[in-house]
Amino acid sequence: MAVVFVYGTLTDPARVESVLDQYTTGPSAVCEGLHRVDGRYPTLAPGGQTTGRLIETPEMDTLDSYEGLDRGLYCRLSVPLSAPDTTSGVESPFGAETAELYVGSPRLLEVEDVVEWPTAGELKQQVARYIDSHAVRIHLNSR
Repeated sequence: MAVVFVYGTLTDPARVESVLDQYTTGPSAVCEGLHRVDGRYPTLAPGGQTTGRLIETPEMDTLDSYEGLDRGLYCRLSVPLSAPDTTSGVESPFGAETAELYVGSPRLLEVEDVVEWPTAGELKQQVARYIDSHAVRIHLNSR
């Protein structure tokens, strides 16, 4: 089972149901350090924050296909889930320490905003370096 942070089309319960056979919908969450930009489909860019939702599923191959990993539309990376606040009684969703995150190619998704990752290389490498160097985290939405 994997926990996935979704912020675009998969925030729609009907869409998730049409794509996945096995899943559990989790709480709303925030990805700190990346903001949403829109093109043909949404993707993420450096800085800011993005609100989304967590889902848990064993069907990562299905999600990879849906997100177009084989076509280079998106890449998938693991992002730390913030440690739960033990004083509030909130536990980490699904008992996970990380969540999978899909980040799309601004060029292939025809994003109008200028998206610049601070390093060179393939998209997955650029995003991974940014996540590590900027302490990108996903945490439960407190609102």
